[in-house]
Amino acid sequence: MIPVLDRFRLDGRVAIVTGASGGLGVQFAQALAQAGADVVLGARREDRLVQTRRLVEAEGRRGLAVRADVTNPEDCTALASAAMSAFGRVDVLVNNAGVGTAVPALKETPEQFRSVVDLNLNASYWMAQACGRVMQPGSSIINISSVLALTSMGLPQAAYTASKAGVIGLTRDLAQQWTGRKGIRVNAIAPGHFESEMSGQFDERARAAVVARALVGRLGEPGELNGALIFLASPASSYVTGIVLPVDGGTLLT
Repeated sequence: MIPVLDRFRLDGRVAIVTGASGGLGVQFAQALAQAGADVVLGARREDRLVQTRRLVEAEGRRGLAVRADVTNPEDCTALASAAMSAFGRVDVLVNNAGVGTAVPALKETPEQFRSVVDLNLNASYWMAQACGRVMQPGSSIINISSVLALTSMGLPQAAYTASKAGVIGLTRDLAQQWTGRKGIRVNAIAPGHFESEMSGQFDERARAAVVARALVGRLGEPGELNGALIFLASPASSYVTGIVLPVDGGTLLT
């Protein structure tokens, strides 16, 4: 039997993280490197990707920064191809790229709504397609949804919640299609509200509202998603597919 802590190791594996130029994407990349993975980093802000790559390399792992707009399917294919060219494999995909908005439904324009869905939902599909074509059995796709796909926080976030609910449906269907046939597990994490670039845009009223919903009485802190991420990325979750794992400080209980 494999020792329990060894089941969380990612030595010899290669992970792709989208949205890796800031926020949770940086944390995810660093955590994957700490667990032993080489990490391919995709985002539009190339200068900040280089900073994330240095964090990966500081953990003793190889990093590759690739400028990519994941709303463009061709860029998604190019990102997966870059990983294959550099490292010869893709074992983990973290579909982290996303955007949050808070626009009242009667004021939100079609362009605003479409842009949120395009990045949060469509891009996750394009990346999953690109990686699904090259992944081998035992690989793992982790989609980043949101607790707002499962509950309402009293904020005007129709585009965001609709897109993140779509991510859950996408996760379930891809797991059904690929786990048995291709050996690729597909799961989702539904974070509550964490200290990030997105939550930094909250005004005092919005911040107080989300904190009040969390049983732990605060926003999530950096690193508190990493355990769930490494669990789903690693052999520790080899019998887990098609699930949504909330990491929300108890928000769904209130």
